[in-house]
Amino acid sequence: MHSSLPGKAAEIRALLLTLIDSLPQGAALPAERELAVRWNVARMTLRRAVDDLVIEDLLVRRHGSGTYTTRPKVAKWLGMTGFSADLRRRGMTPGSRTLEFRSEQASRTAARRLGIPVGDPVLSFTRLRLADDQPVVVEQTTVPGSYVPGLEAEDLDGSLYELLTSRYGIELVSGTSTLEPVLPDVRTAGWLGIPPTQPCLAARSVGLDRHERVFGYTSAVYRGDCYAFTAELRMTPTVRGL
Repeated sequence: MHSSLPGKAAEIRALLLTLIDSLPQGAALPAERELAVRWNVARMTLRRAVDDLVIEDLLVRRHGSGTYTTRPKVAKWLGMTGFSADLRRRGMTPGSRTLEFRSEQASRTAARRLGIPVGDPVLSFTRLRLADDQPVVVEQTTVPGSYVPGLEAEDLDGSLYELLTSRYGIELVSGTSTLEPVLPDVRTAGWLGIPPTQPCLAARSVGLDRHERVFGYTSAVYRGDCYAFTAELRMTPTVRGL
């Protein structure tokens, strides 16, 4: 991206880019005061150059903590693609850690969402999803127990989509997803390693298999500094009335 910064700020921006290239992703920059002394520049000029790189998503400021180099955001397509597949397309290594796993009877809300009788067995599990060992998503999923007999917590370290296909012959073909900005609760923020004041994206999704059964529903919280959602848009033909 071309910068429109004037003279000295443009020089400092170039120095900052060199510094960023020398640091690992997610590393903290030296304090503003230290950099201003090192490069013999006014802190206001330095701050302007930093602001320019924050806008470009090359740096991120964390209130009360400092300024950090950013990790590349994961491009999540709004479609029937799994977390693992999204990361592999980006050349990143997916990982998963099961935080909670329980078998229970379907509540009225769960039964309505899944299209099953109240009291039927369901499995509910919460997983922390990792990108190159960095926590990026907390997923809470509920599925009918009868669809996945024998499923255990230790089975959930990899891709759920791949497991469903290979072990149970379940192919998810459609679904709906709703996105909204949120602030994480304290427990979710702790799992993600972020402060509760850091903005996140929440997605609530329902998946259907090829028999048009509601297979399950998932509530996921994505780190806003790690994820960008992409959707393909098509013009809907105009229906003219008579």
